[in-house]
Amino acid sequence: MSQPLVLKNIEGPVAILRLNRPQVLNALNLALMDELVDQLKALQDDDSVRAIILTGNGKAFAAGADIDEMADVSLAEIKMKNQFLVWDIIPRFTKPLIAAVQGYALGGGCELAMSCDMIVASENAIFGQPEINLGVMPGAGGTQRLTKALGKARAMEYLLTGKPLPARVAYECGLVTKLVPDELVMQEALSLAHEIAQKSPVAVTLIKEAVYKALDTPTQVGMDFERNAFYMCFGTEDRVEGMKAFQEKRTPQFKGR
Repeated sequence: MSQPLVLKNIEGPVAILRLNRPQVLNALNLALMDELVDQLKALQDDDSVRAIILTGNGKAFAAGADIDEMADVSLAEIKMKNQFLVWDIIPRFTKPLIAAVQGYALGGGCELAMSCDMIVASENAIFGQPEINLGVMPGAGGTQRLTKALGKARAMEYLLTGKPLPARVAYECGLVTKLVPDELVMQEALSLAHEIAQKSPVAVTLIKEAVYKALDTPTQVGMDFERNAFYMCFGTEDRVEGMKAFQEKRTPQFKGR
């Protein structure tokens, strides 16, 4: 029986998803992405899980798309496959999704990490969009998310040359949330995930939506969304519990309703 392409481990309220094609540096083929999305859908419906970490292994988070799968594909075939449809599900995932990156996160791997809400990276991690070297371009958000993170001029440099983006530069540009020694990547990602998992799941989801509104809409549209989401919090048990716990000087026990 073949090994799963995405391994799952549950640690209390935190789920860890590990890409599992180490022999090809976790190259992202269609089967792996389908399996990843299936896992995320299952975790979306699991109320006991409040945060998810997506990771690879020591050598690579994911070194890019599986070129062997695309090398002989025609225009009609790649259009009909609509291979990016599954990618669109990841940014709409309502629970916090943290990428824990060691080694290479290139091409599709960089796009996958950027589609997560936060990135904890090793000091030795290497990001980048080298598609230009293959005569193609990013197709899963690379030109869009890298530009928003780095700004037009720096994004153009990395996208048009295909040169690697060191983790230190990615951190200084705001693409990476935390930069830590290689041996502390998972520890830091778990610490962050468990901290967020203690918060109100309702408020966490609404904050995620509001932040993405800030990226994708005019400021006033985002402000209107934020205000309505704030009002919605007052219809939840979590808001009652949070304020009561503050008054009673104790730790709140949020239930996500």
